[in-house]
Amino acid sequence: MGDVRVPGDKSISHRAVMLGAIAEGVTRVDGFLQAQDALATLKAFRSMGVKIENTKGGQIIVHGVGLHGLSAPNQPLDFGNSGTAMRLMAGLLSGQSFDSLLIGDRSLSKRPMLRITDPLKRMGAAIDTEPSGTAPISIRGNSHLSAIEYTMPVASAQIKSCLLLAAMYAKGSTCIIEPAPSRDHTERMLNGMAYPVRVEGNQISTSNGGKLIATNIDIPADISSAAFFIVGASISEGSDIILRHVGINPTRAGLIDILRMMGASIEMFDRCDVGGEPVADIRVKSAKLRGVRIPEYLVPSAIDEFPVLFVAAACADGETLLTGASELRVKESDRIDVMAKGLQRLGVDACSLDDGIRIRGGSISGGCIDSHGDHRIAMSFATAALVATDAVEIIDCNNVDTSFPDFIGMAQNLGLKIESLKVSER
Repeated sequence: MGDVRVPGDKSISHRAVMLGAIAEGVTRVDGFLQAQDALATLKAFRSMGVKIENTKGGQIIVHGVGLHGLSAPNQPLDFGNSGTAMRLMAGLLSGQSFDSLLIGDRSLSKRPMLRITDPLKRMGAAIDTEPSGTAPISIRGNSHLSAIEYTMPVASAQIKSCLLLAAMYAKGSTCIIEPAPSRDHTERMLNGMAYPVRVEGNQISTSNGGKLIATNIDIPADISSAAFFIVGASISEGSDIILRHVGINPTRAGLIDILRMMGASIEMFDRCDVGGEPVADIRVKSAKLRGVRIPEYLVPSAIDEFPVLFVAAACADGETLLTGASELRVKESDRIDVMAKGLQRLGVDACSLDDGIRIRGGSISGGCIDSHGDHRIAMSFATAALVATDAVEIIDCNNVDTSFPDFIGMAQNLGLKIESLKVSER
């Protein structure tokens, strides 16, 4: 039986640094994700005058400067591949007294940013993108922000969190209305640091005038990283693994619900709450999966896990149908198109739809896959290689380290035979 704890949750790691940096006092963070995306956020705050210690034991110590204590950076803030960091920081920086420029890599520079800049402009932010609505994002300081009521066009934790961070600097009470529940790590952490956030049904609101009080944060293992091993164990005959201390926040647990609908053998035990976040150990055994129609209400809570869920669907008996997931087309890659074409190259009957995908399960053959620089695509096809009848080669997969350093090594430690995978670059 394999037994492992995957790296810390990326979403919570970003937020721990951001909120710790503008809190009063010292925040100690255990389980911080030591990967490129989260480290880019850490680097950005260091460049704005925040002292952050990254200890040999993996703990980071953030010496908060308060809501108005950040200093002007002397260079653009580079968030690499991280859409979460760029979008959340746009909200936080809109309330500062200094100018800032937010940049990213080639992939991030193609992702839509008007979804955050439009509501921020309604709040009074002086913020601009490229004419295409993409990064770089330029923000001029000394804006006088005002509260708004905003109905989000899509369920997005990044939009919601961006506006919540801006709301701390906006006069009045800001109310955000969600079309469906999205991950709520920001609301939980704000409340945990004594900054009041009110949640009433699909309405989330907060006001200016409060302050964040530093605290200790224990970041659970990332369910999005655990997803590859949960699916890998489910589709690999004879597998039996335990994943420790995994975050099972209900706004993130759609993966578990969908796999159980498909017949997966998934058991959760030793449940507890850590800093307001529910966690559990998860045991997964191999199982015979069946195709399902995925309910649209589960889409927001599984949005990052769909690439590897498509691999599960390719191994299931019958047809799996996903609709209502057009958001997948504007991630690090067009994940609907890239996954459909990749599965087709491996002999799977997969058809992309405008807002989803149809997959008829069967066997997976070998082939060469282009991951288009998308870390979740690369790791999903590495998972598919576990049951492929021939070698799978993946190109353009440097970005795996943005979220999951040593993915291959940890898979091997769990007894999942990904060592047969040949990973190469363009």
